[in-house]
Amino acid sequence: VQLQASGGGLVQAGGSLRLSCAASGRTFIYIMGWFRQPPVKEREFLATINWNSDTIYYADSVKGRFTISRDNAKNTVYLQMSNLRPEDTAVYYCVARKMAGGLSVLQSSVGYDYWGQGTQVTVSS
Repeated sequence: VQLQASGGGLVQAGGSLRLSCAASGRTFIYIMGWFRQPPVKEREFLATINWNSDTIYYADSVKGRFTISRDNAKNTVYLQMSNLRPEDTAVYYCVARKMAGGLSVLQSSVGYDYWGQGTQVTVSS
């Protein structure tokens, strides 16, 4: 499985961006999600969504501002980001997992089978 993320860019504080991540390959993907890595910081869990979109988790830092969604017909996961802040500046990574998992697993960067290449999001003040 390969994950191709897109949609990053430069945006002013308060603005919005939508990230997309398309999965290619024949393996069934149960969980898809997003992490980010700000400059000189560790990777941070953001959100996950299961295959039928009935189980969604968000990090507290983005709850209410970011929305994750999934289109299985296109094998694509989205991250709609609103009310962006300078502290949202980071490289954003999409992730995928073949099987279900508990929240603690899904919040960990080692809980995923596949990672995309990352897309840069920069929020100016």
